[in-house]
Amino acid sequence: MGSRSPRFCLRTAPAWARRRRARCWVSRMLCSACSVAMSVGRTGLVVSISPTLYATAHLPGPMGHPEFHSLAPSAPGSGLTLGSLPLGVTQWFPAPTSGGPGGVKYKENYELYSVELGSGPGGDMAAKMSKKKAGGGGGKRKEKLENMKKEMEIGLSASLAAELLLRDGPNALRPPKGTPEYVKFARQLAGGLQCLMWVAAAICLIAFAIQASEGDLTTDDNLYLALALIAVVVVTGCFGYYQEFKSTNIIASFKNLVPQQATVIRDGDKFQINADQLVVGDLVEMKGGDRVPADIRILSAQGCKVDNSSLTGESEPQTRSPECTHESPLETRNIAFFSTMCLEGTAQGLVVNTGDRTIIGRIASLASGVENEKTPIAIEIEHFVDIIAGLAILFGATFFIVAMCIGYTFLRAMVFFMAIVVAYVPEGLLATVTVCLSLTAKRLASKNCVVKNLEAVETLGSTSVICSDKTGTLTQNRMTVSHLWFDNHIHTADTTEDQSGQTFDQSSETWRALCRVLTLCNRAAFKSGQDAVPVPKRIVIGDASETALLKFSELTLGNAMGYRDRFPKVCEIPFNSTNKFQLSIHTLEDPRDPRHLLVMKGAPERVLERCSSILIKGQELPLDEQWREAFQTAYLSLGGLGERVLGFCHLYLNEKDYPPGYAFDVEAMNFPSSGLCFAGLVSMIDPPRATVPDAVLKCRTAGIRVIMVTGDHPITAKAIAASVGIISEGSETVEDIAARLRVPVDQVNRKDARACVINGMQLKDMDPSELVEALRTHPEMVFARTSPQQKLVIVESCQRLGAIVAVTGDGVNDSPALKKADIGVAMGIAGSDAAKNAADMILLDDNFASIVTGVEQGRLIFDNLKKSIAYTLTKNIPELTPYLIYITVSVPLPLGCITILFIELCTDIFPSVSLAYEKAESDIMHLRPRNPKRDRLVNEPLAAYSYFQVGAIQSFAGFTDYFTAMAQEGWFPLLCVGLRPQWEDHHLQDLQDSYGQEWTFGQRLYQQYTCYTVFFISIEMCQIADVLIRKTRRLSAFQQGFFRNRILVIAIVFQVCIGCFLCYCPGMPNIFNFMPIRFQWWLVPMPFGLLIFIYDEIRKLGVRCCPGSWWDQELYY
Repeated sequence: MGSRSPRFCLRTAPAWARRRRARCWVSRMLCSACSVAMSVGRTGLVVSISPTLYATAHLPGPMGHPEFHSLAPSAPGSGLTLGSLPLGVTQWFPAPTSGGPGGVKYKENYELYSVELGSGPGGDMAAKMSKKKAGGGGGKRKEKLENMKKEMEIGLSASLAAELLLRDGPNALRPPKGTPEYVKFARQLAGGLQCLMWVAAAICLIAFAIQASEGDLTTDDNLYLALALIAVVVVTGCFGYYQEFKSTNIIASFKNLVPQQATVIRDGDKFQINADQLVVGDLVEMKGGDRVPADIRILSAQGCKVDNSSLTGESEPQTRSPECTHESPLETRNIAFFSTMCLEGTAQGLVVNTGDRTIIGRIASLASGVENEKTPIAIEIEHFVDIIAGLAILFGATFFIVAMCIGYTFLRAMVFFMAIVVAYVPEGLLATVTVCLSLTAKRLASKNCVVKNLEAVETLGSTSVICSDKTGTLTQNRMTVSHLWFDNHIHTADTTEDQSGQTFDQSSETWRALCRVLTLCNRAAFKSGQDAVPVPKRIVIGDASETALLKFSELTLGNAMGYRDRFPKVCEIPFNSTNKFQLSIHTLEDPRDPRHLLVMKGAPERVLERCSSILIKGQELPLDEQWREAFQTAYLSLGGLGERVLGFCHLYLNEKDYPPGYAFDVEAMNFPSSGLCFAGLVSMIDPPRATVPDAVLKCRTAGIRVIMVTGDHPITAKAIAASVGIISEGSETVEDIAARLRVPVDQVNRKDARACVINGMQLKDMDPSELVEALRTHPEMVFARTSPQQKLVIVESCQRLGAIVAVTGDGVNDSPALKKADIGVAMGIAGSDAAKNAADMILLDDNFASIVTGVEQGRLIFDNLKKSIAYTLTKNIPELTPYLIYITVSVPLPLGCITILFIELCTDIFPSVSLAYEKAESDIMHLRPRNPKRDRLVNEPLAAYSYFQVGAIQSFAGFTDYFTAMAQEGWFPLLCVGLRPQWEDHHLQDLQDSYGQEWTFGQRLYQQYTCYTVFFISIEMCQIADVLIRKTRRLSAFQQGFFRNRILVIAIVFQVCIGCFLCYCPGMPNIFNFMPIRFQWWLVPMPFGLLIFIYDEIRKLGVRCCPGSWWDQELYY
């Protein structure tokens, strides 16, 4: 850094503080690894400085004379020594005066200092401070301090945040340098099949050059073919590049569909904003499951732990707290880094760096872009292309050898080789596949399913087990308080505005205590500016359960937020899946009462086990067996209604052991968490989503097993499972059978029970083999009171049974199960960033029915790809056999290479692509899930049916039309056999046909072009029948409907129009070797097309009528 350094001045004017607050709070980048942050706070100046900087302050000395002092982590009065301050360490430095050994005293007139950054000892940076008197008496000083404290609490103003965002840019990492577009385009031009086409074009150019050098200019076919092949490669390359470009944009748009959110405090209000809108100086809040939205200096934390493994390699969760614990920024506890995960707890902090200026941003800037791995479906398609290319080369080489053996020249044999390659390679296949995949990705996005990779689409179609959460996935996640249990009575809650239906005395001491607990032990908050909005319709920042409790508290108390403010929170243990409770400690509203109030809510059984007394009619009574039975009865009664039940308790802490200002520590747990007083139960109803029962039924019909995995009580879980159809009507558990037979549970044969409900404690005691046996024995399973770790065990057990498992999850602890599953599904609304990152698919509406839609789309894409590939492969045989007959039987060539290219790329590609728009067969969700190991995209039945059955019929149609056209012009079939040498003799100008007519070489050439056109039309007419039969693989085409796929109808019409244009457009004989043909030659292949259609309908009928038979195994592809 140069000698002239930036200068930051701190003044006390409130207007300055509002305008330049960010300069007080944020770190300024002085070099690649150094920053300094300064702030005015409650008692003086805040300084934050990097490890490599030394800070010296120009502070008043003991006798009032200015001296330079170190801004060390602690301020030991006036005798300060030079030291260093770690990055992010914030200390409050008052204006010191002479004081005793105990520490620093404050002067009557509060003094602030301007800070100048300059060269320090040894070339290090130094911060110099010059005194600036704030003036005023003690009252004015206190007022200024209060204003500053308030500004620290209300965060940035919206206008200042907008200015900083405009100056610094969005809080996002600059994307890594990607593959240049020209490289992507070059790859499209030089892929596996494209290389073969380039080789074929080169052979044609060489052949034309040799012909020209020998003076043989009777035909320019080789030149035209070379140009056509080059055009094919370029056009398909452009198309593939365009589709890749579109796919890249689709994936990028998917990322925008699920942006990271951050909770920020601005102008004193709490907001949910996109994380990329954060600016330096923002006050943000985090909770378990959130991704840290920027580099943050922790100001307060409650049980906060982060996962720094992606940054530091530490596998153990790291505690975050306001205290500086290490000089290294990566080691200290008071810094949370951008993109790391908050695993549990809560924290509030100050944004000190955003975007590329964060630690992870600097690391990312050093890393080069890494190519994405190929998906299995891409690998399979590539494998198929390699097979096709290998077979093309094999057949081409075979024909080359045969041609050389029967007397052809080397050049002519090479042209044969090239022709076989052109005939066998499906040039339009890759374009078809690309369109199918892109179309499906868009279709899934429109169904609220964001698929992060195509592998998820393929896997989703073969899913056989879905392990689903309950809350928010099967239910609406719109909790409403329904019942309350206190004073040993169950009361119906009134959630209307006028509270006219309330059934209990709101002046009851027990109710007041219960209401106090459910209001204070609650982190939900109303979004500001909603005072005129009815309470049920207000927007709340918080989870569904706490939202319901807050709204109910607002309805009964009148001002829940104000009530909460009267009991300041001093300590909190947020809810987590391990403890299954939430605890907070508050000071009392009465300033004369020095006690603290501990409140807790959570799973009723977990709360009750921490209680030793129960509040009944305002009196604390011992929690004896009688009251435990009363609790259990009420709990089972409420849970049996399918409602979520929470327990509430409290405890007044003794002021002698816990005096005012006591430092409660959640890590050390220096406060009691047992011996509490139970206040009551509150149950909330979360109605099932209307679409879920039909979706579950559709899954059962499709052979997909739905398993509920929830943290709720088994009674509640069972009731919800029965209401949505996971436990079907008439199904019984072991407990149900025992109750019906009035026998003990251990006397019931567990195999007689179709349904089974297993709670977390039972699951904990089961070994893996027992769990696998339970999954095998009971088709309908519900797991209740499970932890995320147990969800992972359930997934692994399902996979041991050979199932393809899809798992839903929303919490950070669900990440292992989501990763372990074959297809992880995260919730887009309630899901944490960790869950979204681990998942393969994100449901934007958190709706279980969307998963079923995704399964159907996964099956559909597999079906449609099979149909497109089968349609594409069929014509390879009628394109190949003309050359086989041409070489072996020596007939005049029935089909030219240029004509083949027109079939591949001008007429057939549109029907092939249109099959991607085909709707699902009506029975697609009535079939068993696909086995990825057996049911390949291209299997033996598909190849055999396309090549040797439908392809053979098309070949017969082509040769029938070919010999018909030849016969009608005077060349009977028997005469055609062995005619090729004379037919191609340029010097023979009087070749006689069957009627004795003499033909010149030019006339024969035009007749050959006519045969090309006839064979082309024959293939196209049969391909119309082929595309119609490909609409379904199992159902009759009549069931599917011929005109439902309008894109396919348009493609067929377009195909016919192209055929007519090529046949009858003037100039085509000289350019592309197409000739006008007679109308009856259009009709010759139609009976063959009808035969293809009837044959396929018979095949489908046999497949439907004889499932599992030889017919089904050999003819169903």
